[in-house]
Amino acid sequence: MYPNLLGEFLGTMTLVTFGDTVVANLVLKDTKGNGAGWVHVNWGWSFALMMGIYAAWAFGAPEGDLNPVVTIFKYLRGVYPLGQAIATIIAEMAGGIAGGVIVYFSFLNHWEVTEDPGLKLAVFSTGPARRNFGANFVTEVIATFFLIMGIQCIVKNMGGDTAGFLLPFMIGGLLYTIGAGLGGATGYSMNPARDMGPRIAHAFLPIPGKGDNDWSYGLIVASGGPLVGALIAVVACKMAGF
Repeated sequence: MYPNLLGEFLGTMTLVTFGDTVVANLVLKDTKGNGAGWVHVNWGWSFALMMGIYAAWAFGAPEGDLNPVVTIFKYLRGVYPLGQAIATIIAEMAGGIAGGVIVYFSFLNHWEVTEDPGLKLAVFSTGPARRNFGANFVTEVIATFFLIMGIQCIVKNMGGDTAGFLLPFMIGGLLYTIGAGLGGATGYSMNPARDMGPRIAHAFLPIPGKGDNDWSYGLIVASGGPLVGALIAVVACKMAGF
């Protein structure tokens, strides 16, 4: 067993739990945060990522990926052997599912009174403001490219210190910027564990009045787009000498 797996599992679980409960507060009926707005979402996800990285570090995952496409990027850059990369992705996806389960139990009193099944799915996974798979896919590619390139730029300017205490704050700030700008079109998935993990939880949890899981969007746009963005980032980093 690889030593980083527990940290990646718990870090991703923390990310999804904090991030998705922010959305739950925003959209579920009769919560104290109902209708808080887009800025509320962006701040919440930024600090969720920050705490997820710290949790991953604390439990033995020094890379703190929390994201399969980040892990794939690092595998292609030689950070992980293939077996560890695959095991890390599985741990991240499991963490996303576990986070979705926690979110469900955290808001048990609010699922039944929320009538719109689309809002219930939105707690667990991303969706577009205007549905157009081609345009939505491009947005996710661009957002993920800037996420990964942004992380590389931050690390480079920190002298290559990937364990610096301020690094999670900087990455959280990067996520806020992406969310505040590029995020408005698709809800900025950029992360299959963040989107497909809780989406799987939504599929099997006994949520009253839930609707379709929208697998096609989750697979093609919310997961496929980030993968392509990560592959482009690999090429860009190689060309830039990172």
